[in-house]
Amino acid sequence: MNRIYIAIVILLLALLAGCVSTNVANDVTPPSFKSGVEAFVANRSADKLSEEDRSVMVRAARDLEKATPEPGLKVGMSASDFQLSNAFGKEVKLSERLEGGPVVLVFYRGAWCPFCNIELNALQSSLPYFSKYNASLIAVTPQRPDKSKEQLDKSKYTFEILSDLDDSVMKAYNLYFEVPQELHELYKNRFSFDITAYNGKDRLGLPIPGTFVIDQNGIIQASYAKTDYKKRMEPEDIINALKALSETRNSCK
Repeated sequence: MNRIYIAIVILLLALLAGCVSTNVANDVTPPSFKSGVEAFVANRSADKLSEEDRSVMVRAARDLEKATPEPGLKVGMSASDFQLSNAFGKEVKLSERLEGGPVVLVFYRGAWCPFCNIELNALQSSLPYFSKYNASLIAVTPQRPDKSKEQLDKSKYTFEILSDLDDSVMKAYNLYFEVPQELHELYKNRFSFDITAYNGKDRLGLPIPGTFVIDQNGIIQASYAKTDYKKRMEPEDIINALKALSETRNSCK
């Protein structure tokens, strides 16, 4: 009897272990932007900025925060409609895209920005999660379409990248700012980031990185924008916003 009892217990434990492992395997955590940044910082060159270089960056960050203390449109506001060209010359309109489901709208500085690339890679990996809620991803940047095409070819992104060549959309979402000339020179000489090589001659306008989850009525349901370009909305938070939107919509049916 004892042997039979022990055998049954062992079988039940084995089945339970199988169920647990299956559930864990199915409950995959979405990629983290913060973890990507930490890995990048840990592995990048150990070269130190000079005090002069550091003062330029600190001054630019302080001035931007002072000029735009509350960047980005807020939850409950109507998302400004727009129509921009993608990397292949096709016009994409936000309101038309919203007809098919919610939109995750992301503004990023350009392919030259390593923190933007970390964010876009995390978002690309999160697309299967977004599609569960019938949501699509649109990224807006001031860089020229040919630079976006190079980025798409290199990174194999499958979402839309649109070029805001007159800065109107960045301004409509309260994200636009001009990079100070001294910071532009520092980017070029210290990091080999020439913004005008991506945006075009004399164009030093960039967006404060921002993310908006927009429902099908064009209302912003989640918003995140920080003047510190090293901070972005986590994919997990985007997914939670889409989940909440889906639950609210289903409860109203």
